[in-house]
Amino acid sequence: MSRLFEPTVFPRGSAMANRFMLAALTNTQSYAEGTLSADEHNWLTMRARGGFGAVMTAAAHVQPCGQGFPGQLGIFADRHVTNLTNLASALRVAGTIPLVQLHHAGNRAPADIIDATPVSASDDPETGARGLPTPEVEELIESFVAAAERAERAGFAGVELHGAHGYVLCQFLSAELNNRDDRFGGDLEGRSRIFFDILDGIRSRCGDDFIVGVRLSPERFGMKLAEIRTLSQRLIDSGQVDFLDLSLWDCFKEPVEEEWAGRSLCEVATDLDRRHDPSGRRVPLGVAGKIHDPADAERVLDMGADFAILGRVAILHHDYPRRLAADPEFVANRPPVSPEYLAAEGLSPAFVEYLSRPGGLVKTDHME
Repeated sequence: MSRLFEPTVFPRGSAMANRFMLAALTNTQSYAEGTLSADEHNWLTMRARGGFGAVMTAAAHVQPCGQGFPGQLGIFADRHVTNLTNLASALRVAGTIPLVQLHHAGNRAPADIIDATPVSASDDPETGARGLPTPEVEELIESFVAAAERAERAGFAGVELHGAHGYVLCQFLSAELNNRDDRFGGDLEGRSRIFFDILDGIRSRCGDDFIVGVRLSPERFGMKLAEIRTLSQRLIDSGQVDFLDLSLWDCFKEPVEEEWAGRSLCEVATDLDRRHDPSGRRVPLGVAGKIHDPADAERVLDMGADFAILGRVAILHHDYPRRLAADPEFVANRPPVSPEYLAAEGLSPAFVEYLSRPGGLVKTDHME
């Protein structure tokens, strides 16, 4: 049996049954006010029954002003908890680890959706976002912590902080965007302080077995690979995180920064000491980025990752892990595919429409 079907052990909570985690995928399937829909419930539970060791929800915004796209899942109000509870229960019954990704779009929140001026780490003339004063940063931290409490109350095993892709936590990290002169700005320690304050709050107010992960991206959006490596190691050493999720866009390419040339981005980003305390508990690290075929998943394990985080190919195959377990020669489909194919894989019309943009997964009439 492939090592892809060995368990992934977290410092807290239950282990994943294998090395496959479903990525948090934008899909526009939730209701306008953020409540989880039946379509979203179906999409996620199909992946759980399909054998993914952990299933993560789409990014769930923690404040109304943090919404990044139409039909986004919300977790900023208690009214969201009932449908999330039903989802968490169904995911557990299917045998997966249920997780919620906590998100705030920051300056990437469309003003016409949030009906307000977007916010960010600092004033941003390019997007029109206003910088958050210190008391509002503290309110943002509280919103992330309160959202984690809602996720736990709903029955989820844990949460992931979305600190990647240029969203608000990433905006605090960016030396290009963050020009604050309070404790949340300046050097990397100051720019990353918001992560540790959120983690402190979650650890003080959620249970001892509650799993917490952090998503980071080492390139784009003003990120520097050396700083993300340093922050990743600090998160591990803090003992507050149970996994890291590195969004690499392409695991197999060389880093953009020439000083890191000669190795794959995956190898450089995962070259960390993952033991976080004297007992030797280890913080597993997952990667995402052009992992499609089973050989790709094996390869990222060879390059230092502990598990593979699947996005596009999990859209194409709700049962990717089960298919591979049953057939070591399993060959994954490649896009584009028909809308009917995606509907059979549990995608709603709204999700299919979202994927129908140029370069997406959907086969259009003009394609041969």
